[in-house]
Amino acid sequence: MSGEALQKVSRYRWLIFWILAVGYIMVYFHRLCPAVVADDMRRDLAAGGGLLGLLGSAYFYPYALMQLPAGLLSDSWGPRKTITLFFCVAFAGSLILAMAPNVFVAIVGRTLVGLGVAMFFVPTLKVLAEWFRVKEFAMMTGILMAMGGIGSYSAATPLAYISSWIGWRQSFGLVGIFTMVLSALVWAFVRDRPADMGWSSPAEPSGTAGESIRLMQGVKMVLCLPRFWSLSSWFFFTCAIFFSFIGLWGGPFLMQIYGLSKAKAGHILSMAAVGMIAGSPFLSFLSNDLLKARKTVLILASFFMGIITGALYFYTQYIPIPLLYLICLGIGIFAGAIVTIGFTTSKELFPVSIAGTATGLVNFFPFLGGALFQVILGVVLDSQGLTASGTFVPQGFKYAFFVLFLCGLMALISSFFLKETMISVDRK
Repeated sequence: MSGEALQKVSRYRWLIFWILAVGYIMVYFHRLCPAVVADDMRRDLAAGGGLLGLLGSAYFYPYALMQLPAGLLSDSWGPRKTITLFFCVAFAGSLILAMAPNVFVAIVGRTLVGLGVAMFFVPTLKVLAEWFRVKEFAMMTGILMAMGGIGSYSAATPLAYISSWIGWRQSFGLVGIFTMVLSALVWAFVRDRPADMGWSSPAEPSGTAGESIRLMQGVKMVLCLPRFWSLSSWFFFTCAIFFSFIGLWGGPFLMQIYGLSKAKAGHILSMAAVGMIAGSPFLSFLSNDLLKARKTVLILASFFMGIITGALYFYTQYIPIPLLYLICLGIGIFAGAIVTIGFTTSKELFPVSIAGTATGLVNFFPFLGGALFQVILGVVLDSQGLTASGTFVPQGFKYAFFVLFLCGLMALISSFFLKETMISVDRK
């Protein structure tokens, strides 16, 4: 590739990246937005803890189930078409959620949102694998996760203020319109690979890039690898903690147990976004340059999550407010930003020709964890009853956080069975 052609590719791939990065902000906003408006939605839609948990998790069920189709469509139909079409679905879901007259219609709307944004992350990783070099991939994924952190932040403090101003329904309606605008930008500017514009790829050739691997053969390759299951288990329990606390129940916990306002709770929850924004590139640097390892970083993150969830369980009502900020920051780093290293590990386990399929299969598990445990925590909270004012009792949150503590321990155990993939990269 000539120097001039390389400059064109380098410039254009950043345009593609930033469009997709803004799209990922919206993915994370949709994912975590119920937390600060959970009480408003519960009152407006007359929903108990179980139903509210089902509403929050309605995003995650289709998201989890669509990860394999997302990988297949990325490898066959192409990321550009996939993202464009399904962001339109997310737009429709947002409008339905905004206008829902009851909790059941709201669940339908949130399900469509989850279905629509489910087809974003895996296709985006496929695009990055085509436009960026192997050594650049972990850092680009880290930056992408940092943008997800911005989405997490926007679903906390800014949403708390905006929803207090115009209401949660109008807020979701505006977000839906912005999602539709992004769909149009993806169609107009994003290309699946440099070859679509007549350019050579800057990515290094892979020894398996030219091999044709059939669909079921690729699925079998992934599922038959024992390390796939330890990685999937780690994702399942780690993300169950992040999505359950930051995505839904952290808001009611802070407002009902500590008596904080919606804005104050949003400030504390937004520390998870700070953790993602700062933690994603830092963890990539730690893994690539300092420790030169994936597994060690994942074990360390799981160890800290065990400490954090233990603090929530053992000291549920007695955590100082400054420490609550640190807890959310830690969750953002060690259960949010850390998935950068997890997905890099997944990419390095399999040949690039089935990158979409492998990532899709792995990506099923974090959202299955989020879907199941948001509901489980809601059922646990309901089981302990309500106060006279209609809020959850402290003992309910204590039992709920015991469930998260068990998740932290299971994630730590799973991390010891992971394969160190950094060695294979260094040998290339």
